[in-house]
Amino acid sequence: MPIQLQQIAILGSTGSIGTQTLDVIRRNPDRYRAACLTTNGNVELLGAQIAEFGPDTVVVSNPCSASVARKLYGDRVEVLEGEESLCDVVARPGIDTVMSALVGFAGLAPTVAAIRAGKRIALANKETLVVAGELINRLLKEHHATLIPVDSEHSAVFQCLVGEQPEAIEQIILTASGGPFRDLPAEEFASITLERALKHPNWTMGPKITIDSATLMNKGLEVIEARWLFDVEREKVGVVIHPQSIIHSMVQFIDGSVKAQLGLPDMRLPIQYALAYPERIINDFDRLSLATIGSLSFSPPDPARFPCLRLAYEALDRKGTAPTTLNAANEVAVAAFLEGTIAFNDIPRLIERALGEARIDDEPSLENIFEADKRTREAVRSYLAQ
Repeated sequence: MPIQLQQIAILGSTGSIGTQTLDVIRRNPDRYRAACLTTNGNVELLGAQIAEFGPDTVVVSNPCSASVARKLYGDRVEVLEGEESLCDVVARPGIDTVMSALVGFAGLAPTVAAIRAGKRIALANKETLVVAGELINRLLKEHHATLIPVDSEHSAVFQCLVGEQPEAIEQIILTASGGPFRDLPAEEFASITLERALKHPNWTMGPKITIDSATLMNKGLEVIEARWLFDVEREKVGVVIHPQSIIHSMVQFIDGSVKAQLGLPDMRLPIQYALAYPERIINDFDRLSLATIGSLSFSPPDPARFPCLRLAYEALDRKGTAPTTLNAANEVAVAAFLEGTIAFNDIPRLIERALGEARIDDEPSLENIFEADKRTREAVRSYLAQ
């Protein structure tokens, strides 16, 4: 029986997850086709992707960059522009799977559009569930859409839960590398430079996610994501520092058994798993050798070094739009650090202030979530201007 070619829309095809998704497609041309590619403004890389993969449509969010793309590639491919076009293309009948790989809050609207169109969604954009988890779960049921996690940690938990009953979960244990500063004394955090913060010891990621890993906010967002993705209470989601990044996460069950998913730190593995699920398909990626690694180590996260993890749990406890406030404040603060306008340890300070001063809507609609995001960004920018 021939394999049906899966038509894939990649939201953020020029980013880290997007380019690795294209590598999986490149290795499996009989299974997958890149039907739609999108970028914010990386027109040069987009052009190379158009030449290699021959998509039907591309979307460029930045209007100026879209104009350039239309002049360069408009005779070969449909070129659309703006954020509304992202929502339009993912809902097209010819698209089977949407790889949601945009960074940050920008991924929410097109992911919701894909859900409402009943698509299969490979979710790499954790912020979608962070800011709108309860709403997303409701929409998935209403529109019979499928969501498969791509984050290495949530993919690991997802794999550990195949064949298990939800009520058997005692604890989900998310592993964290600890980033580049897991052993740095807390009093030295004020002197951390951007160059040091962007040097992750294990993973190659975009700048925003790399900084989130350095502050451990990345893990805090994953805690919130796991709460909604696996429908478990906050108390059942824990974090452990695991510097080797070999165990990607674990699940402990009510009988005391623990399942773990192991692998080398290569995002193509969870990407391929999400695209192929429920199948596993062969590849030629490097294989894990525990004998070569020799030992694995674990420790609890240090709240003095990593207050962002505590803030994420606090936002989850407050519910409503508190996680939206957390995420928006973090995005603005990280952008300011990347621009060199604040110090590394100012990131959690700005987030904590935003959470302390924010108006929280207890039962938010999608409109309220967008409003809370806008309100928080304005507030944090005002803090920066003071």
